[in-house]
Amino acid sequence: MADVLQNYINGNWVSADSSGLLDVENPSTVEILARVPLSTAAEANRAVEAAAAAFPGWSSTPASRRVQPIFKLAALLRENEEEIARTLTGEMGKSLPDARAELKRAIENCEVACGMPVLQQGDKLIGAAAGIDGEVIRLPIGVFAMIAPFNFPAMAPFWFLPYAMATGNTFVLKPSEQVPLTMRLVTRYIDQVGLPPGVFNLLNGDKVAAGALVDSPKVDGISLVGSSATCRVVAEQCARKGKRCLAMGGAKNHLVAMPDARIDKVIANMITSCYGCAGQRCMASSAIVAVGDDTYKKVCETFVEQSKGVLVANPLDPDYADRDMLMGPVISAKAKNFILNMIDEGIREGATLALDGRNIVVPGGKDGHFIGPTVFTDVRAGMKIHQTEIFGPVVVILKAATLDDAIRIVNDHQYGNGASIYTQDGYLARKFKLQVNCGMIGINIGIPAPVAHLPFGGMKASFFADIKTRGKAIVRFYTEEKIITERYWGED
Repeated sequence: MADVLQNYINGNWVSADSSGLLDVENPSTVEILARVPLSTAAEANRAVEAAAAAFPGWSSTPASRRVQPIFKLAALLRENEEEIARTLTGEMGKSLPDARAELKRAIENCEVACGMPVLQQGDKLIGAAAGIDGEVIRLPIGVFAMIAPFNFPAMAPFWFLPYAMATGNTFVLKPSEQVPLTMRLVTRYIDQVGLPPGVFNLLNGDKVAAGALVDSPKVDGISLVGSSATCRVVAEQCARKGKRCLAMGGAKNHLVAMPDARIDKVIANMITSCYGCAGQRCMASSAIVAVGDDTYKKVCETFVEQSKGVLVANPLDPDYADRDMLMGPVISAKAKNFILNMIDEGIREGATLALDGRNIVVPGGKDGHFIGPTVFTDVRAGMKIHQTEIFGPVVVILKAATLDDAIRIVNDHQYGNGASIYTQDGYLARKFKLQVNCGMIGINIGIPAPVAHLPFGGMKASFFADIKTRGKAIVRFYTEEKIITERYWGED
């Protein structure tokens, strides 16, 4: 009998008040790993009440003391990296090297958040007016909640939770019901670091639990990583209810190859960017734009040929587990069917299916949700396969006559998460980074995702917020600025 997960509320593991159970499966083998409860709205409210009760004491705790548990958590995550990585790979399907890298990014966010005694400092202006001084202080707000995605079970929550707690807020995390085991394990380590009860709470469930967090009058802010359609709805609901919202949506990230690009290095970089995590990254590149006929021909031929060499396998197969470039399954049968339908759509639209990954055979994985590398050429901007976030190992290659045409293709797209250019020409690179309407820009970088010290977030339909996550930027999301003007008269 598969293990039934519990919630972590007010410092205790508790059986959930739920409407039912959902199987958690290994997408490589469809083995049932556990069963996750679909928590009710009442259960979500209990988690929120615990966080609200913990807020007064936690918010008045000095910042230097608030970060001590986060220091301890970073150490525990580092010590137990392999166990967490294998749990993550088992339920999500990404390669072990990718899972280990994800854990390192989570730890880096803890390390940045531990600088909160400096990051949260206010400002003082002596002599704002005659005899009057001005001061800005940054104060915690209350209860924040996060609705996490399936594709980064460990890292995505750490874009938010260490910063929320370090700034003096309390937190409720709802992991994706598809991949709840990673955060259950991480929460066991959180339970060891000495946080007061209620500061951190783990709530399992689906859209019912998520909706209750958005609706709760005691939740002051929501962070979300998901589809743009969902992000838009949540952002609108938060606006109506006066909540803060930081919602990160879909993407269709473009890689632009110029005629002077070092194709030998570029293609290897593109392969990793497009096929890592089976294309299930918000920063994965799924559209390539080659500038000029010769570049287009060279990119198409070389990219398709090298795509054929990508290893597709069960990422926990001991024969392949440590391979750097290994592509595992997509997350579910539903996701696989959507991707297959999009491949059919590309054929109907008249694009050339230069590499077909639909019938790949993976030893020991006949029931798994595998799709091989798939490449469409002769793609025109505006085709559905170009406009849609497919979120799988499907790459479309377009041709542009000039850099201006390539920039237009990127800017006309609804999404604006990230984009990269491959060139040795500094003038062209500068033009690209200033004119492209995307939140994260790479120059000779396949995945332009910045390090934890820097902000993270897109533009257009990829981002529904005014404040980016991570680094110094996130402090503004989790704090309210209070402005003080003061004057004192001398004794008579």
